[in-house]
Amino acid sequence: MKKVIPFFLMLLFLTGCNNVMNTPTKEVEEFLGKYQTMDEKVMEQLDKVLETDHTMTDTQKEEYKSLMKKQYQNLSYKIKEETIDGEHASIVVELEVYDFHKAMEEADEYLKTNGSEFVKEDGSTDEEKFMDYKISKMKEQKEKVTYTITFTLTKKDDTWELDDITDIDRQKIHGIYNG
Repeated sequence: MKKVIPFFLMLLFLTGCNNVMNTPTKEVEEFLGKYQTMDEKVMEQLDKVLETDHTMTDTQKEEYKSLMKKQYQNLSYKIKEETIDGEHASIVVELEVYDFHKAMEEADEYLKTNGSEFVKEDGSTDEEKFMDYKISKMKEQKEKVTYTITFTLTKKDDTWELDDITDIDRQKIHGIYNG
């Protein structure tokens, strides 16, 4: 009987901790942690996006994927605020990532002033050559940018679940948001 009581106490403690550990903030931290550790599902999503892209060559897609891996590994964040209102919660996060948007903008400006470097024989823009240039500018980017994201969560069956994030929030995580 003495051995049974500690077992039940441990079982009660472990099952109780699961619920204690399921807070809105912990869910957001887990979500962002999946990017930082390049979780399998995160990488599968990136692969799916790249598969449907028809503007890049296979080599460019691999280089872009490598850039996103760098972005994910170097993503940092601070939880700024947690607000819980019944079954709904919001977590305000300050996110710091490489400013790939700035690099892409600089490449676009360069195209405007140096377009002749990217012209095919038929006079059209060599999009492949320009994409190579744009990716090279992104590789060179050392500056970071800070974005604020408000994550929302809903409590279902006594468990906090992260609501789907917006495309804008996803762009912020990737450092390509124009805002």
